[in-house]
Amino acid sequence: MKNLLDLEHKLNYYFNDRNLLKNALLHKSLGNERKEYKNQNNERLELLGDAVLDLIVAEYLYKNYKNASEGTIAKLKAMIVSEPILAKISRQIGVGKFLMLSRGEVMSGGRNRESILADSFEAILGAVYMDSNLDDARNFTLSHIKQYIDHIEENEDILDFKSILQEYVQKEFRTVPTYELIAERGPDHMKEFEIQVIVGNYKEKAVAKNKKKAEQLSAKALCIKLGVNYHEAL
Repeated sequence: MKNLLDLEHKLNYYFNDRNLLKNALLHKSLGNERKEYKNQNNERLELLGDAVLDLIVAEYLYKNYKNASEGTIAKLKAMIVSEPILAKISRQIGVGKFLMLSRGEVMSGGRNRESILADSFEAILGAVYMDSNLDDARNFTLSHIKQYIDHIEENEDILDFKSILQEYVQKEFRTVPTYELIAERGPDHMKEFEIQVIVGNYKEKAVAKNKKKAEQLSAKALCIKLGVNYHEAL
């Protein structure tokens, strides 16, 4: 395993109990390959980190978006703590190369998989919280995520295009979009999904490595075709 001090430099946080950091980097796949890790993984820390992240981001939005409604704050929080943003933070830090994964997970691209990177950031935050306190966890979180909050309008990859499209279509067409799975391609560990979204006579397709992402991409494509000003969603 790579030197954890290098990771701590990049995190800008130095652990009192480095075992917490080790545990945060331990993916469940390793337990299927090595008996000593059978009942060990980062999922408990991830659960804790998810709750701490929600609190910190909601608190920041409450204090800094004083005129925002409850609905707006909820929408902003959902975008900020989304998988693409958390994965992007993990990539910038370089978390992927420190993860403890099974050989199969490594071979299938696990070190760069968005879901694993996002979950790992939450696990690391959970570890920071357990190693220190809420104030330190808040400082750690905001040092990595505040830039995305303050420039949220520049991050199209975190917009919920399915919701944006549905709101627009309900208003303009008095209907709702429908999504169809057109095709699945590739082996189980590298599948791609082709999804088509339909609104009346309008259709758009997209391909991604999971159905949720393909639906979002197809919704975005249809938003563009229909001329939806999706930045108004912010």
